[in-house]
Amino acid sequence: MRRGDTHFSAVAWLVERGVGVLDPSTVYIGPEVNLDHISSDGVVIYPGCRICGEDTVLCAGVKLGAEAPVTVENCALGPGVELRGGYFRQSVFLDRVTVGAGAHVREGCLLEEEASGAHCVGIKQTILFPFVTLGSLVNFCDCLMAGGTSRRDHSEVGSSFVHFNYTPLGHKATPSLFGDVPQGVMLNQPRIFLGGQSGVVGPVRVAYGTVLAAGSILRHDVLEPDRLVVAPLPEGRQREWRPHARGLTRVVANNVYYLANLAALRAWYEKVRSQFFGKTELGRLVYRRALSVLALAREERLKRLRELAELVERLDLPTSQDGVLTNTAAGRVRSFRVQQTGLAHQIEVICDVFTEPEVWGAVEQSVVQAEEDFLRALEQAADPSADYLSTIGSLPEDIRAKGVAWLRGIVEGYVKKAGLDVALG
Repeated sequence: MRRGDTHFSAVAWLVERGVGVLDPSTVYIGPEVNLDHISSDGVVIYPGCRICGEDTVLCAGVKLGAEAPVTVENCALGPGVELRGGYFRQSVFLDRVTVGAGAHVREGCLLEEEASGAHCVGIKQTILFPFVTLGSLVNFCDCLMAGGTSRRDHSEVGSSFVHFNYTPLGHKATPSLFGDVPQGVMLNQPRIFLGGQSGVVGPVRVAYGTVLAAGSILRHDVLEPDRLVVAPLPEGRQREWRPHARGLTRVVANNVYYLANLAALRAWYEKVRSQFFGKTELGRLVYRRALSVLALAREERLKRLRELAELVERLDLPTSQDGVLTNTAAGRVRSFRVQQTGLAHQIEVICDVFTEPEVWGAVEQSVVQAEEDFLRALEQAADPSADYLSTIGSLPEDIRAKGVAWLRGIVEGYVKKAGLDVALG
């Protein structure tokens, strides 16, 4: 229902339906909000909250503003989500996500089941898989993080952590992968721990089981699993700053890997997750909003790549020696190199790969077969009454392996299509 009468009180209508508005005089509901997309089942709105945006969805059991006023703008909140204080825009929060007071969550975020953030968390264009936890005073923009098996065994970002996503040159082609999609969605990988008062200079890829020591600043990929990384601060010194395009090969390659993982995640949502959203009230609306966030994430990464190419060519920057990109985990050499000259053309070719009509689908017949094998096995093993976490968490390892093969095939296919000739370890 939308308000057509200027004298119509949206808050009064919600209260009449059974929504728990604790102080109606302090709550604002934007005229564009579709009131039918706010569940009356256990929703609680604390004093001082503002709800805006025609795409906003509040499912059963949502609680807004328990610690401080909340502003929600065009967000979709699944069952049992608690946003305790802060600003939340154009993002999706699946079942039982919790975020503490002082949060600043901007567009393009997707927090999956039981992910959480403590107070004063800042994220944008961030994807957290189930159970991933962000500590207090964290800035974690432009990241995808997976790992862990439950609320007691989860990947974690320590308090006062920063993902450095803006370079001295002024670009943001810096997305980092902590874990990956093909293995991460199976909810059986070792946790990743990023210690407090530490940071990562994006874009990096970090393997499962990595522990980054508190106070460390990580500036390189960690491709081997189960590593303790102690990255001391560089020796203090001053020298002339000369802008140069450094490490272009690794930067572009890591962007390609990120985009390829987004493609795999989109396929997972369309083929697997889609069947679970329909089991809850307003669930299909949340699903559609999740797909739109994944599309937004893809467009953001393509935009940032194009900006990088434009910046390098416009400033006519000297480049450091990149060499070929080496996969230290698998001991293979990738036949991939980017050059400053013609960088815009190279990046446009890569962008075309991820904007073709079949971008979210399989790229080889073997991937199609792997998809069919996994979906068939999943259907036979799944309990129709079980929720998503229970279903995936209880899958036998042989079925999980089929799913990893399917999604890894998508990632590998698009990585190769973009010009990186390499098998993923």
